Amino acid sequence: MKKIITLITLVCLSYWCEAQTYTLLIKGGRLIDPKNNIDAVMDVAIIDGKIAQVAKSIDPKEARQVVDAKGMYVTPGLIDIHGHVFHGTEVNHYLSNGLTALPPDGFTFRVGITTIVDAGGAGWKSFDTFKKNVILTAKTRVLSFMNIVGEGMRGGKYEQDTTDMDSQMAAKVALENKNDVVGFKVAHYQGASWAPVDHAVAAGKLADMPIMVDFGGSQPPLPLADLFLKHLRPGDIFTHTYTLLPNNVRETIVDEDSKTVKPFVLEARKRGIIFDVGYGGASFNFSQAIPALKSKFYPNTISTDLHTGSMNGSMKDMLSIMSKFVAMGEDIPSVIRASTWAPAQVIKRENLGHLSVGAIADVAILSMRQGNFGFYDKTGYKLPGKQKFECEMTIKGGKIVYDLNGIVSPLGLN
Repeated sequence: MKKIITLITLVCLSYWCEAQTYTLLIKGGRLIDPKNNIDAVMDVAIIDGKIAQVAKSIDPKEARQVVDAKGMYVTPGLIDIHGHVFHGTEVNHYLSNGLTALPPDGFTFRVGITTIVDAGGAGWKSFDTFKKNVILTAKTRVLSFMNIVGEGMRGGKYEQDTTDMDSQMAAKVALENKNDVVGFKVAHYQGASWAPVDHAVAAGKLADMPIMVDFGGSQPPLPLADLFLKHLRPGDIFTHTYTLLPNNVRETIVDEDSKTVKPFVLEARKRGIIFDVGYGGASFNFSQAIPALKSKFYPNTISTDLHTGSMNGSMKDMLSIMSKFVAMGEDIPSVIRASTWAPAQVIKRENLGHLSVGAIADVAILSMRQGNFGFYDKTGYKLPGKQKFECEMTIKGGKIVYDLNGIVSPLGLN
């Protein structure tokens, strides 16, 4: 008798599931989808890991599970193009299979990130280890800006060795792994030479990929105008845009005296240079960001520079940075664009960063907490704020991978 009842229950459940048009329905949220110019209360339906329908009202009876997103923002899954997730166990390996990088899944989904790009942890010599240990094991979509240094971001002498900056080998390995590699990274070089940038650009040309530059270190610093207008190409990325480093080792984009964006920086933007936040542990100053934003010089892309040294400092996480830009006066749709569709375009992954019908169902559902918040930078400058993003749910490939408050019904089916 028990077997018959169990069989009937399974048959009924199977019929009920098959009768549903959609596996998941997000109802009543404010959808912000920059690619499709949508900023309105809309429902989003998902089936087979893809966006199936976007409409003003979709019958909840057509879905196996329903997410109540009323009063929340529904956006494409966030894309962090500057993180450090080549974590490992090697001592003195810094951000390349070392102890300073972080495992992605513990620091992405809980803040709405579905895609993170490791910015230079692996070079061509260590890329296979990174792919095997991180890219292929993470639930988060992990991509790579491959370091122009073959040893990767091991710190110290390794990153100063221009003889280990092999454009041809870097391009070769990148092209062999073009589903995982989105470009090349230059970082931490302290000499008065353009060789690291030029080697990376050469690799970028061979592989038809952009480069990301963490620039500065020499005294006096190499001119930013020359970097932007003589060495980089349209589509190449300047990270740590709003930083002021001590000891004059890197030129700033904002003149600290006049509080205005330097003319050559505006020219570089018109030329197509991409300006990325890359917040990090020491790479963001309100003294640069506030006057820049007052001049409407917003970042093309918002990113974290996530690692153990930044996550517990003023950076915190992606949503904290996004909240800071809102507190500085940037409108919410613009902040969402810089965290979704814009980075997807920059890394040439236009299949991501939007919620078009047929697109991969990577979704972030965010609430905006109201209260009294203090946003501060490494100098101790504190900007008060009244609102702060919080992640309610993250969906990757149509599956719920993070649900803060159990806003899906019924629970436990996904």
